[in-house]
Amino acid sequence: MFPLDFYSMKKLIYDSEFFDIKDTLECGQIFRFKPFKDGYLIFSLGNACYAYKSGDKTVVETDDEEYFYKFFDLGEDYSRIFGYAMQCDFDVVKKSASAGKGIRILRQDPEEMLYSFIISQNNNIPRIKGIIEKTCSALGDRKEFMGEEYYAFPSSEKLAEKDEKFYSELGYGYRAGYMTAVSKAMTEGFKIDDSLPTAMLKAKLLTLKGVGPKVADCISLFGYHRTDSFPVDTWIEKLYVEDFGGTEKDRKKITEYFQNLFGEYSGYVQQYVFFYKRGN
Repeated sequence: MFPLDFYSMKKLIYDSEFFDIKDTLECGQIFRFKPFKDGYLIFSLGNACYAYKSGDKTVVETDDEEYFYKFFDLGEDYSRIFGYAMQCDFDVVKKSASAGKGIRILRQDPEEMLYSFIISQNNNIPRIKGIIEKTCSALGDRKEFMGEEYYAFPSSEKLAEKDEKFYSELGYGYRAGYMTAVSKAMTEGFKIDDSLPTAMLKAKLLTLKGVGPKVADCISLFGYHRTDSFPVDTWIEKLYVEDFGGTEKDRKKITEYFQNLFGEYSGYVQQYVFFYKRGN
């Protein structure tokens, strides 16, 4: 007998020129994935897929093709975005786009991104992934995909049931208080109107405890797909000085500088240059 998921599994097949699964996953926008067979298992909320490269194609195997078609932004023409970057006046943007040509900006769940990027601040990727995994294991529903056990990302209601001590014991450090405060706010009526202009959406996110400008920009870009966002961290500051000749020290002004330069393409350019500057 074959397992049930053998019968329900579907495949999304896409040219890998503009969908490199490794580069897309390993450029800092997602934390819930792991190596598996010839590719990766990827988890989002309570959904899972297996993605890998086969020849000149990227293949996504899943029992929820509609979810992952949207998740990987497969309705967007990234040749257009790449073309914009290659016409840019800055050589570093052209080099970055060439190096990261296969990167796509994922359309992830806003709440999952909210908590994930609260965890991410002043943290390294292995530790971020470990904390998120512990949180899902402790509070998420148990699931199975392709014979592998995983846990769904817990709801705000589940997260709000726990106190600061619980999060401290999971390794959150000073972020433990942020988790209790934000999950409580989310269960007590905090809402974001998806139609808000990006600047207003960011301002709303900044009212949450523990959400600073960089985290708000990441949530806006990776959770709400606001591609006019431009998160600034130490790598982008380095790029700003070394490759754009910038002199500003205020990250808010650096963000505004890049947004004014790249407009609706800001988030795409940010992912290209961030990927390139880190030496991937």
